[in-house]
Amino acid sequence: MTSPPVQCEQDRLGRARAGDQLAFESLVSPHRRRIFVHCYRMLGSPHDADDALQETLLAAWRGLATYDGRGSFAAWLYRIGTNVCLRLISKRPRRHLSPDYGPAFQSTADLGELIPGRVWVEPCPDQDLSDEGSDEGDPFHHLARRQTVSLAFVAALQLLPGTQRAVLLLRDVLEFSAAETAGLLELSVPAVTSALQRARATVRQRLPHDPNRAEPRLPSPDRQGELLNAFVSAWERRDVDALVNLLAEDARFTMPPLPAWFSGRDQVALFFRERVFATDWRLQPLRANGRAGFACYLKPQGADRFQMAAILLTEFRGDRIVHLHSFLDPALHRRFGLPEENL
Repeated sequence: MTSPPVQCEQDRLGRARAGDQLAFESLVSPHRRRIFVHCYRMLGSPHDADDALQETLLAAWRGLATYDGRGSFAAWLYRIGTNVCLRLISKRPRRHLSPDYGPAFQSTADLGELIPGRVWVEPCPDQDLSDEGSDEGDPFHHLARRQTVSLAFVAALQLLPGTQRAVLLLRDVLEFSAAETAGLLELSVPAVTSALQRARATVRQRLPHDPNRAEPRLPSPDRQGELLNAFVSAWERRDVDALVNLLAEDARFTMPPLPAWFSGRDQVALFFRERVFATDWRLQPLRANGRAGFACYLKPQGADRFQMAAILLTEFRGDRIVHLHSFLDPALHRRFGLPEENL
């Protein structure tokens, strides 16, 4: 006869408290990916989320004696992870997308100096964001989850003070009650309610749609596949006119850690013509933050191989691409497991 789940958890907890690391690992394993995703939303970087996750698990191992079993083990881990993130947020500047950092560039001649460090909101591979929720077969749940890991939503969260960020995620994304959230953050229920109202107002200004309830109008999967194939074909042919025809009038192209970014289809087209397509390219599909994207390899003049240059993520509105996020940081490329060269 199989033991009830609660009894099994209590047995593993007892063994873990006695120093059994394998029992501890079996306790935290079902929650590891979900805590990572929570930390990613809080911090805006998969690398920072890695650090926060490891600190969370170490604190949980050392603090097992403080878990009294009255709340769920998952909630206890979220409490530790959230507090780890709040400490990190208090010590670091907030991360940005390019439009938050400075105005759009008007000239392609100078793209500015690289701005390194913990400055930019970073993408996260879809495989690192998977298996972080229940009800996998529920289309509404899947849609809501995809929106709450989108770059736009993660960037909007970075505008919030740490406590508001935590409250919004615990209440609206993880669906803890006001009382549970108050307990996790050691706040009063009225303080949680007030923080949630302010956080929602800020995010609503940044994102006109509700990230938990709606998706910007998107083409069907088949149509999006057609558009992405057309995009790859145009890019690899260096056909600027065909590429620009796929863009919305208000399209944006960003490229951290360079500060330069371009706003509007005409300016993006100018950048493509004058800078991007001075060389040959090859694109390899990937996915990040619930969106389709590409590993972009360029072929320098005189070289016989294509070299890794950027991760490019697409954002659609209707049948047009409204945002192209290009990320040039080699550390991010390694995060995606991308080879440095492509034949």
